[in-house]
Amino acid sequence: MRRLLHIPIIHGPADMGSARNTLRCAYAERGGEDIWEKSRSAIAEFWDAVERAVDNLRLDCRKARLYQDGLPVCGLEEKIVRDLAMQGVPNHRILLKLMERGATLEGTEHPDLLRTEYALIMNPVPGANDAGRTDRARAGQFRELLDQRDRFIARRIDVTLAQDETGILFLGAMHRAPERLPDSIGVVSLPQMLRSQMASANGVPDPGQGPSRQIGALARARPSPAFPGRRREATGTE
Repeated sequence: MRRLLHIPIIHGPADMGSARNTLRCAYAERGGEDIWEKSRSAIAEFWDAVERAVDNLRLDCRKARLYQDGLPVCGLEEKIVRDLAMQGVPNHRILLKLMERGATLEGTEHPDLLRTEYALIMNPVPGANDAGRTDRARAGQFRELLDQRDRFIARRIDVTLAQDETGILFLGAMHRAPERLPDSIGVVSLPQMLRSQMASANGVPDPGQGPSRQIGALARARPSPAFPGRRREATGTE
């Protein structure tokens, strides 16, 4: 049986690269600078909880494959992860820790689709008279692009994840790639896996405490992104 651990993620400011200022302006226009700072704080808390939870997993990383939102199939996957981890991106710091424990990193996304999304994000905002119509058109483009990316991610996991291996997928919460996987891959969430391991170790039902509960609470309270963007410099899409 193949198994996929799905970890829905929130993209923080460090992930955004040169799109960070665009995102910050979008937050400021919606609710002021305070909203931006609260969002940064909430995202940092979320990643602290995810890192603690991953550290607590009882997992043979030698039989694990890592899949990452925004990581292109390009032959430079490990360099990208190491560079971003050194820059302090928490998502990639967690990936690097898992790699050091023996996990195999896989390129996850099609580079052309990432370049297309980056161009959409960085495209200048139109004049006020066209803003409403253009926003709707851009939203439609993002939805279509997200669907194409999800289809590619699901195919990529299917062709690379071997029997008796566990995949670990870090993927933005707006994505639906796990729903496109074949039935031969069982999907489990990080809180579910932690609860199962705790129950197995203790011989009692999970009390709903610790990292699994924190992740669930923070994910439900996560700030809404201004748009579905993330870092691109290291992927060669800029």
